[in-house]
Amino acid sequence: MNNQVCIIEAGRTFAALARRKGDFADWVAAGLDLPRERLQVVTAFAGCSLPVAVELAGIVVTGSHAMVTERRPWSERLAAWLGEAVSRDVPVLGICYGHQLLGHALGGTVGNHSGGGEFGTVDIELLPETAADPLFAGLPTVFPAQVFHRQAVLELPPKARPLASSKDEPHQAVRYAPRAWGVQFHPEFDAEVMAAYLDLDEERLVRAGFDLASLQGGLCQTPTAALLLQRFGHLALEGC
Repeated sequence: MNNQVCIIEAGRTFAALARRKGDFADWVAAGLDLPRERLQVVTAFAGCSLPVAVELAGIVVTGSHAMVTERRPWSERLAAWLGEAVSRDVPVLGICYGHQLLGHALGGTVGNHSGGGEFGTVDIELLPETAADPLFAGLPTVFPAQVFHRQAVLELPPKARPLASSKDEPHQAVRYAPRAWGVQFHPEFDAEVMAAYLDLDEERLVRAGFDLASLQGGLCQTPTAALLLQRFGHLALEGC
C-alpha cells in the first residue's frame, strides 16, 4: 500500500528567513499534519532523482524563487514527471510555483502576472463548484490567504476547472484533474513569514510601485488556507 506523501522542493526560501523559521518543506510538512515516517522530501531543484510516482500516496510541490518560464532542465523534468503522476491518478497539490508548473505540464500557459504580481494577504473567493470538491468543500466562501507571486497560470489546460479567485488573480485555485489541485496562494505561510517576505523583497516591490506599508498593514493570520494542507494529507492517505 502506498503510504508516503512526497514533498517536492522546487526551491528554497531566503537564507535569513530559513535560519529563523525553517524552509518550504518544513512548513509544508507541518501543515500536512502526518507522522514523519509518512513523509519524504525530494530536492528536485538540485537535480535529485524523482521517485516512482505510482508508489506514492500523494505529492506536494512547493513554491520557488525560480520562474516556470525559465524552463530550467530540472523544472522541465519535474513537469514531465508531474504529468505522468496526474495521468496515473496520483493525488497532487501544487503550491505557487508548483501550481504554475502543473498548469504548464498539462498544457496551460504560464507567464508574467498582468499587474506585476500579487503580494501580502488577500481574500480568496471560492466558486460554487467547490461545494462538491473533496479538498475545498465546506470551507467559508471567502477567506484570507498569503500570496507572493510575479507569474501566474494565464490560460488553464484543457479539462482544468477554476475553483477560487482573488481580486487580481482569477486562478487562485484550480482542479487540474480528479485528484490534482493547484493553489496560487501559500497555505504554508503564516503572517510572520509573509511579513518577512515583504521586508526581504522591499526594494523590488517599491521599485515596481507597490505600497509596502499598506501591504504590511493588511497582513493577518490565515488558518482556513492552512487547513488545505492538512486536508490534502489526509485525503492522500485515505485514497481521496
